[in-house]
Amino acid sequence: MKTKILIVGIGGVGGYYGGLLARKYEHHPEIEISFVARGAHLEAIQQNGLKVIAENETFVARPAIATNNVSETGIADYIILATKSYDLAATIEQIKPCVGPETVILPLLNGADISERVSRLLPGNEIWEGCVYIVGRLNEPGVVESSGGVHDLYFGLRNQTTEKLLFVEKLMLDAGIKAKLTPEIGKIIWRKFIFISTTATLTSYFNVGFRDLLTDEHRKDITLKIIREVSAIAHAEGIRFDSDIVETTVRHIERLPFGTTASMHSDFSAGKNTELSTLTAIVIEKGKKHGIETPTYQKVYDKLKK
Repeated sequence: MKTKILIVGIGGVGGYYGGLLARKYEHHPEIEISFVARGAHLEAIQQNGLKVIAENETFVARPAIATNNVSETGIADYIILATKSYDLAATIEQIKPCVGPETVILPLLNGADISERVSRLLPGNEIWEGCVYIVGRLNEPGVVESSGGVHDLYFGLRNQTTEKLLFVEKLMLDAGIKAKLTPEIGKIIWRKFIFISTTATLTSYFNVGFRDLLTDEHRKDITLKIIREVSAIAHAEGIRFDSDIVETTVRHIERLPFGTTASMHSDFSAGKNTELSTLTAIVIEKGKKHGIETPTYQKVYDKLKK
């Protein structure tokens, strides 16, 4: 019986990691990797495979199955979700035909409460937590590219290590993925979320790039207030960082190239659907849950939701 792994969402994130898995296990007698994609992208993968462009190599990955109909794949043992967070509910509904009672879900979406949301939608399944550091994009149908030299994937269950977790870590490492199983996954997710929430929210609000958040005194003041508010929420959620998270987040912003910006800002500029709910509104919601005021987030969110 083969171990079936389904990658849902073959964009910059799912395409890179799924591509490495599909290449490694293309002819494996015990591992089957399948992709869920759609439209012209799916057609290109079905016809020519998925072309993956990375800093040090370019290769073509051929999954066992590429489809937009998950009933073709059968029940999956593991499902890796790599869609946008605003598509989460629709994605879960789409994949239900291949979710059995033993299916494990690993979401790699941006957000502080993604696994909680998946658990509410699939209450009977084991849901892991995941976090990636990668710059990836879909260049054209059938072609994804990763740049920047960072491809780290963290995953796990809080304060737990199981045989399934160890199995998937080895499977990823053997495929060339920089995967790290950690019982401190909550801390890693919140550290990234504080950065992503701050920069996505404020580049969209001010209509500027990352570094411009710190080059103007007014924008810098708002940025520091936002970081402090979301950090207070993390603390209320039981997260204890090893260093000053405000200072760490500011240094991270300072290292980003001028002219670069958040994907949410790009989506706002293009009039597309955005991750406002999972990157901005969630902070206000959790603030109310814990009795913590988030006035700066509220002001920014009120403007952005219009």
